[in-house]
Formats: sequence, C-alpha cells, structure tokens
Amino acid sequence: MLRTIVGFAIVCLSTLVAGADDRPNILWITSEDNSASWLGCYGNEQAKTPRIDALSRESITFNHAYSNAPVCAVARSTILTGVYAPTQGTQHMRSRHVIPEMFRPYVCYLRDAGYYCTNNAKTDYNIRGNDGSYWDANGGNAHYRNRPEGKPFFAIFNLTTSHESSLFAGNIAGKRKQGLIPKTPRIDPADVKLPPIYPDLPEFREDSAIYYDVVTALDKQIGKLLDELEAAGLADNTIVFYYSDHGGILPRTKRYLQETGTNVPMIVRVPEKFQYKGEPACPSRTDELVAFVDLAPTVLSIAGIDVPDHMQGRAFLGSGRVAPANPEKPVFLFADRFDEAMGMDRGITTGEYRYIRNFYPHLPAAKQNEYPFGIASWRAWLRAMDSGDLPAQFQSLWKSGEPAAALFHTTVDPWEANNLDKNPQYAEQAVKMRKTLRDTMIEVGDLGVIPEAMWAELTTNDNIYRYAHENEFPWESIVDLAFVASDAYVINIPRLEAAMQSDHPVERYWGAVGCLALADKASPAKSSLEELLKDRHAANRITAAHSLYLIRPSDALLDAIVAELTPDASDPAASLALHTLYQLGATDRVDDKTLKAIGKSKKSYAGRWAKRFTNDR
Repeated sequence: MLRTIVGFAIVCLSTLVAGADDRPNILWITSEDNSASWLGCYGNEQAKTPRIDALSRESITFNHAYSNAPVCAVARSTILTGVYAPTQGTQHMRSRHVIPEMFRPYVCYLRDAGYYCTNNAKTDYNIRGNDGSYWDANGGNAHYRNRPEGKPFFAIFNLTTSHESSLFAGNIAGKRKQGLIPKTPRIDPADVKLPPIYPDLPEFREDSAIYYDVVTALDKQIGKLLDELEAAGLADNTIVFYYSDHGGILPRTKRYLQETGTNVPMIVRVPEKFQYKGEPACPSRTDELVAFVDLAPTVLSIAGIDVPDHMQGRAFLGSGRVAPANPEKPVFLFADRFDEAMGMDRGITTGEYRYIRNFYPHLPAAKQNEYPFGIASWRAWLRAMDSGDLPAQFQSLWKSGEPAAALFHTTVDPWEANNLDKNPQYAEQAVKMRKTLRDTMIEVGDLGVIPEAMWAELTTNDNIYRYAHENEFPWESIVDLAFVASDAYVINIPRLEAAMQSDHPVERYWGAVGCLALADKASPAKSSLEELLKDRHAANRITAAHSLYLIRPSDALLDAIVAELTPDASDPAASLALHTLYQLGATDRVDDKTLKAIGKSKKSYAGRWAKRFTNDR
C-alpha cells in the first residue's frame, strides 16, 4: 500500500512528457562475469571500451551497483522475482528447487500489462519449471522487432562473450581464430597493472591482458545493439540498461562476496521524456546503492505497474521510485553451494564498508569446485601454494581455519586486501555491521541456515519455503546459533551441546558445525557428537562424524560417512558425504562400484564428486 501511495504522489509531481498510452520500451543488455573495474568509465585506464564509455556519458552511471550473489543462476533468480534467493530457496547453484507461487516473475506482470517480452536467449533462473514459458519469445531468434504493432517491448540481450570460460585455453584459441580478439594481446602482459590481491605470476598477467581484449570484443557487441536500436528509430522511446550478471573474472572474484565479485557496472540511459523528478539526473554519476533485488520493482515502476508487496527490492527509477532510506540500507550479499562445492557466506555493503561472514570457516576460502580451474591463473596460484613458493600474504585463500569475519574499508582499500575485523580502531564498525547482517538474515528469512542436505527430508514437493514459514521456524535462535557456531575465537561448548541435544534438527546441525569450527578444541562435546551419529538426518550424522574425526581420527568414522552413500540418498546428502571425505583426504575410502553407481547421473553434484574421486586414483 505504501509503495502505491508513494508511486501515485510521484506521478502527480512528475514532469513526464509522455502520455498514459506512450509507455517506454525497455532494453536490457547484460554481459557475464565482468566486474565494473574492467571498464574505462569505471576508472580503468588500461581498458578499451569506447561504446560503453560513450553510453555512460549519456546515462545514469551507478558507482555502487551490486549483484546480490556472485554467480549467475542465483543472481538471476533474485532478478526474476525481486526476492532474495535465500528467502525463496534458490541460493544453491543450479538447484532448481520449488518456490512459492506468489513469487511471480516480473516479466509476467509486464506481459499482463501489454508489453511484448523477449529474451535472446539465456534463462537459467535456478527455479523449478519451464524458464522459457515466461516470455512471448525466448531463444536466439527472439527480438523486439517481431512485436505486434503498437505494443511496447521489454527485451533482454545476454552477451556471453566475457564469461569466465573465455579464459579457458580452447576458447581463447577459438576467439582468436574467429577474429574476436587479437592473436597477440593489445596490452603487453608485462605492462598489466595487477591488483595487490594477486601474486605476481606470469599467468595472472597473461590472463589479464587477454581479458582486456575480451572486454573490448564485448564492447563492440554492445555498440552493435545500440546502433540497431538507433537505426530502428527507437532510441528516443527506449530506456536502455547495461549491467553484468556479477563480478569476475580472475581468481577471488566470481563466487566471492568481495567488491571484485559483486560490484557490477550499471548504466541506464533514460530519454528526457521518461525522466521523473527525484531520480538521479540523466546523464550523471551517482553513489546511490542499487542491487539486483531492485531490478524487478524498478522495471515495473518504469512500466507504470504497481510493485507487489512481497518484492524485497526498491524501485530506483520510474513513477514508483522509492528514495533510498537515510542512511541508506546496506546491500545484502550471499554465496552458498557453487556446483559441487559447499559453502555459506553472507555479507552487507554500504559502498564504503563491507562485512562478510563465513559460516563454514572449517573449509578453505578457495571454493573447491573444479570449473574455475580451467583458467591458467587459478592453476598457477594453487601450484605456487603447493610448491611453497607463494608469499605469505597470498596463502590464506587456500587455508582452512581462517577468521570467520572480514571487515573492509572499501573506499580506502578498494581491492579489500586488509581485513579490519580485529582492528581495535574499527571495533565499533565491526559490531554494528555484524548486527546489521544478523538482523537482515532474520528479516528476510534466510533459508541458508537450513542445510540443503536436509531439505528433502523436511519437505514435501521440495518446498523449503513452505516448511520454514508454516512451522514457526525459530529464525532468531538459529541465526544467532549460526554466528556462535562459526566463531572459533569463542569456545562455547555448553551452547553447542545444548544445540546438539535440541528437538530441532537444524539446531542440532549448527551445534555440530560449531564443533567443526573448533576442531580438536571441541573434545568436551564428544559424547553429544556421538549421539548425533544416530540422528535421523544425514546432514547431522555426516557433520558429527566429520567433527569427531577432527577430534580423534578413526577409520570407523570414515566408514560411517561412506555408509551415507546409499542408492536412496538425496543428491545434496550424497554430495555432502563426498565433499566431507574430500576434506579429510579420504577419497580412497569409496569403492569403484559405489563411485560408478553415483557417477551415472552426470547432472548430479554427487556425480561430479564421484568423477573427481575416480580421476584422483
């Protein structure tokens, strides 16, 4: 209701020239895996991006625009519904769980309002269902030029040129053969300005130089789409967005909640007749915070459609614009399972400060999925670590047991190299942001606190949102417990034992996770962990066995984890078991017959682990 009233008031005060039947067309141009820092208009002096830079000079350029998740499918699910992925249960990469029917895609509202909606061509929304069914046209031939006469359009063109895989050796060769990038990089690798977060290895310099050429190729493709719009005589009636789906592309970017993984270009060109009072001026640069959760309400606002109350974002343009709070509400960030690799990170950023919480500090900071190691710089960094040649400041990424909390003063330390969480000068800021993150997780109903390996056991029809919201889920106590469990600096055995003896399975889980973080310091909780070996939930049994192994290794505990690999185990539970064995260096404990049976499902993440185990032999 409040949004409706605000929207009506802004309409009354606006200077919009267009009449009620003259709604703007909307063109979204998206790219993949390129942080804002790769573009000239965002201050990169080595970039060659003339078309994007020219668009920026004609547009509203957002300095602090963020992908809520640093990976594509999770970010895209947040965009589609205007609801955070951990609220609806889509935070695990390509999980495609069921979400509530009320979380309707924004494109459905646009089509109901008479917009012709096309998507050329990527969907990948991480939600169970037929992704293409939302669109009037979806695929390589989808185009706004095919719209019925007189209809406004909403069109997406997703450019994959800059994707992470563009630095895979075969794709580099292919792009050079096609003439998309030069055979010799435009910038000599020796002249590349490497960020301070990277070791100065030849592979980092060469990958950077090649990617500059890739981004230039992307720039040309964006220019072609803009020229096409101009040639059709539609530029003056079309609001153009350009943004990337998350950060990237070098190590510690994509999949990481730092600025490098989440700060994206967001450039919006608004023709004069569609500009409203109260919006950032066009053209201009603004420090106003925007995030992907804001895109759905913003596009509805631009189209003159009331924003549904369940959407968690803020319309930052259009008739229903909602001005930022004073002070601005921080952007909520999240990172969970990436393909076969487990994890749970949460963060918030104000643009000036960023706080990140790693809820699984027993795992190395480096994500343990295979895919990114197709990039030479990733492999080189790991080789240097394994050989003992890596300077100390670059080793923490590969170690477990690192601090669970990180605080960065981003405006002072733009590459977020210095963790200030334990710096006494920043103690007040750290406490404030920790509380804000905790409160945000409770407010949004963060389903990440329920282990994915437990979902199938707790739900019917795989609807974890319904389970949590129809069973009076104890959000506050479990979120608080997750903070306690991930803090190895504070040894609170009584709290963890009480959790492991709880009637609630998720509390029992976080009690066991707390013991994982403490490793052998959790030995006083040994009897409680042993009781969890008989728990009805696989996630609790596996985590208890893992914790007990860190207290006192034994073959019997490894066998207990292997025993979870039954034919009826869910893919998340089997993946957790295999992931745990990988952490413990016990890949040889699983026999070939079991690996072969698991590996038959090529699309399952347990199957990916089975393949890795087999290849390691």
